[in-house]
Order: sequence, then structure tokens, then C-alpha cells
Amino acid sequence: MKKQIVTLAAAAMLSSGFAAKASADTHVVKKGDTLYQLAVKYKTTVTELKSINKLSSDSLYINQSLQVPGTVISAPSVRPPAPAPAIPSAANTYIVKSGDSLSKIALNHKINLKDLMSWNQLTHHIIHPGQVLKVSKTASGNNTKKPSAAPAPPPAAAPSGSSGNYIVVKGDTLSLIASRNNITVQQIKDWNKLSSDLIFIGQKLILSAAGQKSATEKPAEEVKEESGSAAAVLAEAQKYIGVPYKWAGTAPDGFDCSGFIYYVLNKSGSTLGRYSTDGYYSRSYYISQPQPGDLVFFENTYRQGISHMGFYIGNNQFIHASSNGVEITSLENSYYKKHFDGFKRFY
Repeated sequence: MKKQIVTLAAAAMLSSGFAAKASADTHVVKKGDTLYQLAVKYKTTVTELKSINKLSSDSLYINQSLQVPGTVISAPSVRPPAPAPAIPSAANTYIVKSGDSLSKIALNHKINLKDLMSWNQLTHHIIHPGQVLKVSKTASGNNTKKPSAAPAPPPAAAPSGSSGNYIVVKGDTLSLIASRNNITVQQIKDWNKLSSDLIFIGQKLILSAAGQKSATEKPAEEVKEESGSAAAVLAEAQKYIGVPYKWAGTAPDGFDCSGFIYYVLNKSGSTLGRYSTDGYYSRSYYISQPQPGDLVFFENTYRQGISHMGFYIGNNQFIHASSNGVEITSLENSYYKKHFDGFKRFY
């Protein structure tokens, strides 16, 4: 009889509009926990967690006991509650681990470093283990689908400039440029003294015999100015593809990674001294949008810390002096992807 009375009372509460939720649970804070992570885990919001636990800030400490949403019996609101703000899924976030850098995280998630910093409202490159980063535009809270941008118009078929010159753009190959201009790949290589099919964004190519002649008649001052450009650096660098590796080597009979950088820069007009990989690293600053000719650094290869480097040549590739000798490698290479630190540019 007593059980029947309790059951009837519960039914009366439900019929009168009372909602039933189970009692709240407790979570003991562990190393690396954040309010945001707990909100995702318990399918709630940071605001609700702070309200339940009477928190005035987002700071947590290890072994702190937090109440997390469970179920309690409560009266319904007069009006339906507003929908909870969308919480980014775990697939759209990344928890920083020891040894991570912003550049490495951006590369691993195939996103732009500038976007990664923007989505997380970062004004510097300093991050710390346990930090939660948004790694997609969806995670930044902007789910509005924007109309897709109109495709970029194809490069003009005619050579740019009155002398028959052409500036290489993203997606170009020698065969594509040759077919657009009714010439052969071999002609382009002969006119530009190219020893391989490698070209890079921003490189100036001569597309006619007349253009080759005019190029040889440029004033000495103009030639000197071009010698220090990224195009000149990369053109010089590719001359040494296949040169063997040599510890501390700084000449074409053998290079180590920093010796290769030193030699190419000086042959291209730079007066920068001979430094180790760390030395070049400390004389450069991080960049979010690398251009051909910029530096790319790697860490923890044969020793701890910054230990390898090369020149970025575009299309996610770099040229460097590796244990195999001077070669071109993709940044998608599993080994170099694992040890990637970031892109930098000299001060």
C-alpha cells in the first residue's frame, strides 16, 4: 500500500508538469583537464559547469571535485529553454602535446597557420601541453555555409611582359606552359638554362629566343639586384642536386644541411656567415604563409632540438642536404612530417 502511494505521488508530479532528471555526478580533475574538455565529455556547456560549481573563472586544479550534469527533479520553466550553444566535436579540436608547435599542428591538419591562429585568437606562437586548439572553421563557431568562391581564371596563354617573359604561378609545369605558348619543353629549358624540370612559384621564365637575347643585355645593376632574390637562391640550390652528404661540408664536393644553406646563399649574393642549424634558426622568424626561398626547420632528428633545415621551394616541397645527399623532398614524407618545426624567414 505504501509503495502504491509513492508511485501515485510520482505520477502526479509528472502529470503536473515536473521534469525528472537523475542526480548530479562528480568528476575529479586530472592533469590536462579543462572546462571545455569536460563540457564536451559530459555533453554540456562551459557556462553550465561554471554555474553548477559556482566558478568565477575557467581555472581548474588537480584533484578538484566538480559537479557535472546528471539528473535532479526540477520544475519546468515557464518558457522552453534556449538551445545550448553548439559545442565543437573532438574531431574539430586538438589537445597540444609536449614538443608540438603551431606550424607542426597546422601542417598535420592540412590547414593554414594564419587560420589556426585566427580561429584560436592567438597573437603569438607560444602554446603549452594540454591546451585545446580549434583546428577547423566549424570549431570556431562559424557554421554558416558561404557560397563557394568562383574559380580563379586560368593563367593567360600569352607570355607576360613585352620581352616574352612569364612568371610561374601555382599549378604550372613546364609542359603546361609549353603547350599554352606553342613551344617545347626543351626550348624553355634551353632559353632558361634549366638542368631539370623543376620550377617554382614566382620564377621568371623566358619564353622566346628574343627574350633570351634581351635578358643577356640587362644592365649590370639589374642583374645584381636579381641575384639575391628567392628565384636566384632556388636556381642555385637545384644545381647541386645529387651532391653527396659530408659532415660540416660547405662545398660542392659534399654538404651538410647548414653548409648547403651557407654555400647557396653566398653564391646568390648573400654575405651571411657560416652558422649551424641553430644559428640560422635564431636569425630568422616564424611565418604563416611560406614563399619559395624561405627556410624550413626540423627538430629532434639526429639530436634533440632544431637539427635540420632546407629551402622551401613551393608545392609542399623543400630542397636540402640529407643523408642521401642534396635532394628534393615532400613535407608529406612521414619522417619529415613527424619532425617538422616550422617555416621561417631571415630578419
